[in-house]
Amino acid sequence: MKVSSFIAGLLPLASLILAAPGPDPEKAATKKINEFDRKYQKYIEDTVKRRKTGYTKNNIRRRKEWSKLTKFERKAYLKAIYCLSAKPGITPQSVIPGARSRFDDFVVSHIQLTPFVHANGFFLAYHRYLIWLFETALREECGYKGTQPYWDWTLYWRDQSQHPVFDGSPTSLGTNGAYVPDRDPITISIPNIGPITFPPATGGGCVSGPLAFDKFKINLGPIGYAPQGPDDGLGYNPRCLTRDLSPSLSQRALRPRNVSFLLESESYAAFNVNLDTAPGGSGVHGGGHFLLGTVQLDTYASPSDPMFYLHHSNLDRMFAIWQGQDQARRTKVVWGTQTSGNVPPSANVTLDMPVPFGFVSPGVPLRELQSSIDGPFCFIYE
Repeated sequence: MKVSSFIAGLLPLASLILAAPGPDPEKAATKKINEFDRKYQKYIEDTVKRRKTGYTKNNIRRRKEWSKLTKFERKAYLKAIYCLSAKPGITPQSVIPGARSRFDDFVVSHIQLTPFVHANGFFLAYHRYLIWLFETALREECGYKGTQPYWDWTLYWRDQSQHPVFDGSPTSLGTNGAYVPDRDPITISIPNIGPITFPPATGGGCVSGPLAFDKFKINLGPIGYAPQGPDDGLGYNPRCLTRDLSPSLSQRALRPRNVSFLLESESYAAFNVNLDTAPGGSGVHGGGHFLLGTVQLDTYASPSDPMFYLHHSNLDRMFAIWQGQDQARRTKVVWGTQTSGNVPPSANVTLDMPVPFGFVSPGVPLRELQSSIDGPFCFIYE
């Protein structure tokens, strides 16, 4: 056999080897995320099973991803959202004229405190407790027996419209908004950061399904972009819930590699910074809001869309998983000041400082909001 013929015979095989795809970096990142998650869950389960009183394995709230809920559980959550939206609120209309319901009370908390609970030392604790208060209101005021679900962005990071939470069925939280052509970009104002402009995406109009206008409406805002609602966005402005899903924003911000990057943060300071930054794009916090568009682009009134609570529950899940890698060193930790981006300059937060919540709750010392199974909390993300 001639050497030239032998070499010629190897060429097709060589081309196949060279063309063979390498390891999928997103699958590798997903594997790492799952490893982090298992370690976190083991820590929580091992800790609560040793307890005989207080928060134990028998009364811990088990939060699940939306797609893991049964149809009955999804409908029960929706029913509780309707209930909270129909109950009279506690916010004085002399302060916020547009607030009408208990659901609005939580929107108001976020509106009033946005400059003091974002990009600062209170961010994670404030949102952890706001979710707990919201979940507790659903349970105690509306008879809800379940827990606050979360939205794992990595499951459908290429196209979030494929996630069951957006399929428009009776067991979803509605759809993408109806497509509205020829729209202008939206430029949002983020406290102490500056303007960011978003081009129109795939929707822009009213959602359909369980959160359509005949079943659910939003009353406050816009505040964070023009045109604002009446009274600078604080007046009564009943309208349909809108969304504008952006696959490109999801692909840039919510891919598994960005989540793995966040969970690999070496310090509490790095974790906070990496929530909003990632290699080559936005971090998962802003990304989850921005890809939903319209209402979620309003930094102040974003809790008007129930997806806010699923998004921030998954952010809190990231925080809990990160803490679970080294609970002893990652629970009683602080970082940052009391104002967004430290503008205006303010003192560093301490564990004894009260985190503010407006009308929905008295302030709570930061140290009491650090652990998901101590203080007022008792929950695990499954």
